[in-house]
Amino acid sequence: MALPGPLRRSIRRDMVIDMDIRHEINRLLGFARAQELISEDDTYYAANRLIDMLGVAEYVPEEVDEQLTSPAPILENILSFAAEKGIIEDTQNERDLFDTRLMDAVMPRPLEVVRRFQNDYARAPKAATDRFYKLSIASNYIRSDRIAKNIVWQTRTEYGDLDITINLSKPEKDPRDIAKAKSAPSSGYPKCLLCRENEGFAGNAHHPARETHRLIPVRLSGHRWFLQYSPYTYYNEHCIVLNRKHVPMQVTRRSFENLLDFVTIFPHYFLGSNADLPIVGGSILSHDHYQGGRYEFAMAKAPVEKTYNFEGFAGVTAGRVKWPMSALRLSGEDWEELVPLATKILGKWRTYSDESVGVLAETDHTPHNTITPIARRRGSKYELDLVLRNNRTSAEHPLGIFHPHAEVHHIKKENIGLIEVMGLAVLPGRLKEEMRLVGEALTRGDASIRETEKIAAHADWYDMLHKKYGKVAEDTVQAILRDEIGQVFSKVLEHAGVFKRDEAGLAAFDRFVASCGAK
Repeated sequence: MALPGPLRRSIRRDMVIDMDIRHEINRLLGFARAQELISEDDTYYAANRLIDMLGVAEYVPEEVDEQLTSPAPILENILSFAAEKGIIEDTQNERDLFDTRLMDAVMPRPLEVVRRFQNDYARAPKAATDRFYKLSIASNYIRSDRIAKNIVWQTRTEYGDLDITINLSKPEKDPRDIAKAKSAPSSGYPKCLLCRENEGFAGNAHHPARETHRLIPVRLSGHRWFLQYSPYTYYNEHCIVLNRKHVPMQVTRRSFENLLDFVTIFPHYFLGSNADLPIVGGSILSHDHYQGGRYEFAMAKAPVEKTYNFEGFAGVTAGRVKWPMSALRLSGEDWEELVPLATKILGKWRTYSDESVGVLAETDHTPHNTITPIARRRGSKYELDLVLRNNRTSAEHPLGIFHPHAEVHHIKKENIGLIEVMGLAVLPGRLKEEMRLVGEALTRGDASIRETEKIAAHADWYDMLHKKYGKVAEDTVQAILRDEIGQVFSKVLEHAGVFKRDEAGLAAFDRFVASCGAK
């Protein structure tokens, strides 16, 4: 039975008062040493920073022997102490700002992280990324305790096993934080969440804390970029590679060079770019960046169903990928041979129209065609997938003709960016509760849910499920719903494909490839 709110708060207050904050400081220091965030020589320095932040008068070192992979349990106790003592306001944003500041006290400085990375890389590229990823988790920069809340599964489809994630890792906004953000002055520094200036930024009501953020410099095509991990990873070692300058997203010859250069430096990672136009370009178009990591998506496993020969590119194998979105795969031993062919295809696609399948390169001087490129290694060979994109809208499809159509908006309405293109659906957190209610209706055998406000948007889909399955047993309903959500995502990707997977669409795909000089 749940305790009344006042009693629960009273018990929590007594627990905080009884808690020895010095023990929690020693726990955090012990964790930091065990995770190689600090050395034994750093201990007193780090301890003094912590006791200053927490207003502790005395400190006695204590050896704490415990096995933790995340500092979250320790931080939770320290944050409760800080809130009780009035050091912070007990809101989610204030707790996030303060726990990041606490972890920065037990973090190595950026230069030390870079030197470690370079030393590890001299042994092996994988050794360098393994340690850097471990540091990003141990420092709580990657909030693994929140990511673990995501609901994750795979659904088998005709295109392979698609990855599905219901995103529950980002906490809901506290009304007090919302009010504070409204009254707090805004700033243009850093310009965006991807800017290099985020490293060490304390954060505020408008901008998350980045004091534990660390960046690794990487030279791509002779220019300086930076490697980091995503704070909310959607797959293993989900990394971001960002331009040192705050410049807009762009897909050019240089993009192909950068992607292929990166997988030369880190052959165990893939790297891809969002497209550079609205609707088809992901969520951040203002800062040029790529996303990669150590994970094999369904698209990477998808076979080539038809091959093409391009005159003058004897060392390149090209083929149409069996995938719901229109993808051309280039493969070869020499990545410098892939780049000019990819550039030729991009240039042709920018101006290509085929009205028979609704593809127009521009309307009223507004361009519509671009490409989502993804690079990876296959042993000594390079692969470069070029996914054709078009962002044209119409009265029937105001959010995008090659975008999730209205019939699937109850599951997925957001843009189809790089991650979705490769076969991973990032679905809104609302679906957790909505699928519970839909499941309950199916187990009751309800004929329709149109009068149930919270899930009325699923009515047409629900009617199909009810007709297909009838009354469903409680122990099977969630498995059925997960599988059917995966099938909807497969349809979402088909909607986003510029050349549909029917006879007319595949013939149109072949015409485009022929226009690029293929035989």
